[in-house]
Amino acid sequence: MRLIDDEGAQVGIVSAREAQQMAEEKGLDLVEVAPNAVPPVCRLMDYGKYRYEQSKKDREARKNQRQAELKEVRLRPKTDDHDLEVKSKMARRFLLAGDKVKFTVRFRGREMAHPDIGRQMLDQLAESLQDLAIIEQKPVMEGRACSLVLAPNPKVLKALLQAQRNQARATQETRTRAQQSEPVATAPVDVDDIEDVDVDDIEDVDDTQGEDLDVDDTEDGDLDLDDDFDEEDDEE
Repeated sequence: MRLIDDEGAQVGIVSAREAQQMAEEKGLDLVEVAPNAVPPVCRLMDYGKYRYEQSKKDREARKNQRQAELKEVRLRPKTDDHDLEVKSKMARRFLLAGDKVKFTVRFRGREMAHPDIGRQMLDQLAESLQDLAIIEQKPVMEGRACSLVLAPNPKVLKALLQAQRNQARATQETRTRAQQSEPVATAPVDVDDIEDVDVDDIEDVDDTQGEDLDVDDTEDGDLDLDDDFDEEDDEE
């Protein structure tokens, strides 16, 4: 087999026994990374650490992913061209964010006699958004409503995915720099704690703790244990 060490350097072609022995000496695992190669390629690594880092990356990637939603834009057959343009701009924002858009034209009363008006409006919207979207569901009547569903095209999805990756990479770099330059953490001072402290207590503590005990004073002072014992002997 062709062996790669834990630092990524090529060791060369070795036997399985030699590779296993090297792994045991370094306290690492022997992992086959390219079984179909001739000869197979194996690598020395800490497999448990590798699995942990991979799962951590997967969790980070899932956290940065955004689930697509279905946004509904409601219309009426009497919607004028200006309002239709506003609805188109709104749908464009939804599509650029990776969401699907459902246009719904609702009919009332005698408006049901002219469903072709709603289909024409939906076709006009689909044409104005064809640079961003693909038709996922063609205009279809659903009771008193005619609906059309548009989804972001692959180009938009690719750009959105790349933007998410760049944002995740920038966040990780910022976090790494912050950890490298992180100062020593100190407990914050609470103003309420300062106000609750009694000044008299502080002075008393200072008075008791401020007196230094000098060993020389105990040795040369008036207190002499031997003198006390001598006085007792004299009295007897």
